[in-house]
Amino acid sequence: MSNKQKVPVTILTGFLGSGKTTLLNRILSEEHGQKIAVIENEYGEVGIDQGLVINADEEVFEMSNGCICCTVRGDLIRVLGNLMKRRDKFDYILVETTGLADPGPVAQTFFMDDEIRDEFSLDGIVTLVDAAHIEQQLGRSDESSEQVAFADVLVLNKTDLVSDESLDNLESRLRDMNRMARVIRSKHADVSIDTVLNLSAFDLDQVLQRRPTFLEPEYPFEWTGVFALEEGRYELTLEEGPDPTMSLVLLLDQGKDETALNTGAESCVRLYAEQEEPMNPGDIVPVGKHVSLQLQSKGTKSFFIDVDKARDIGLFTQHTAEEFNMKLTKVNTSSTDDIDNNQNSTIPLIAERTWVAEHEHDDEVGSIAIERVGDVDPEKLNRWLNRLLSEKGVDIFRTKGFISYEGESRRIVFQGVHMLFTAQPDKEWGNEPRRNQLVFIGRNLDEAEMSREFDKCLV
Repeated sequence: MSNKQKVPVTILTGFLGSGKTTLLNRILSEEHGQKIAVIENEYGEVGIDQGLVINADEEVFEMSNGCICCTVRGDLIRVLGNLMKRRDKFDYILVETTGLADPGPVAQTFFMDDEIRDEFSLDGIVTLVDAAHIEQQLGRSDESSEQVAFADVLVLNKTDLVSDESLDNLESRLRDMNRMARVIRSKHADVSIDTVLNLSAFDLDQVLQRRPTFLEPEYPFEWTGVFALEEGRYELTLEEGPDPTMSLVLLLDQGKDETALNTGAESCVRLYAEQEEPMNPGDIVPVGKHVSLQLQSKGTKSFFIDVDKARDIGLFTQHTAEEFNMKLTKVNTSSTDDIDNNQNSTIPLIAERTWVAEHEHDDEVGSIAIERVGDVDPEKLNRWLNRLLSEKGVDIFRTKGFISYEGESRRIVFQGVHMLFTAQPDKEWGNEPRRNQLVFIGRNLDEAEMSREFDKCLV
């Protein structure tokens, strides 16, 4: 390894609405003399957060969509790799995670991937805590507890919204959850920059003591099968299963021991972060590509694998093989072969591994995005939002977006957490088309009804 200085990285996390973007803006506007690159992860279909970050010299890179725990490592490796091509443009990196994220897989990236470990060092994990809402969030969300548990620094934010006694009790509870973290109280994320950057605070040994499974990664695939194949064509058959598609990656010369399987899995983390290529029945599966086998039609579907010489291949699949009764058989090209030979030539596995994810997705949590061109009537919008938040505020974790008010030359930025809601003027619309972008994140949200009610607010 070279002696060059590694780029320090701070992970900024915290549950929805805790003040991450406010703190990020504060850091970017400070005169700290550092060139900072920002990497954001969005949750939902519409990227809003980048638009909420103030105009600064720093560049913002987005990673969008997908389960952050399953796909973020591949996305992050890709973005960091692109950043290293412009190494002279920055000397510090901030990673802001979605509020629904367990920061563990993000932190893992800086230890699991050799190239990333050689170029970057994890400086610390800073978790913002919403003093007004964290009690109910801790009771309903595993992610909130993970964010507190992983923190090197806990910023207890929005202290002006609760009593001193409540703050003392909350701080005591947080210290019980994470005795290693430093706790800082703040209003509007107004903290000294040197309390959150350049900490050299992340201690892998301490993390492993608290969570011995920290370096056991989660993967965006469930199963790996290794086959020893001769030169020729092979047929991969799948029956109907739990999904109308099956994502997989085919790797050549895949070893069968534990070290080789782990190496192959880490390679596939990057590949799974790439856009899927759809494969229809009858197609030849390419090597080293993230493909999606299309299985929508009834009956057994066949795909083909061509092997140029004797070698071991590995299939890294989204689901387990047995869920689709997946089989690999040699295609006999000789016209004298009995057709029954095909049915008896199923290729046996020489190794397999099931990668069990330690988490389950909360299917109730989702995001709704509403995008409309035109202006809204502020009074109608306020009446609707007040009614919506009074009825569904407990289930709406976060609201955020931009609004175009009739008669207002500036766009309106709005943000909310549960029942709390703020809206304030931002930059001039100028030559930009006047439009509305709203994102709601929460449980059991009725997208059709909310879209209809918003449309009634348009002028």
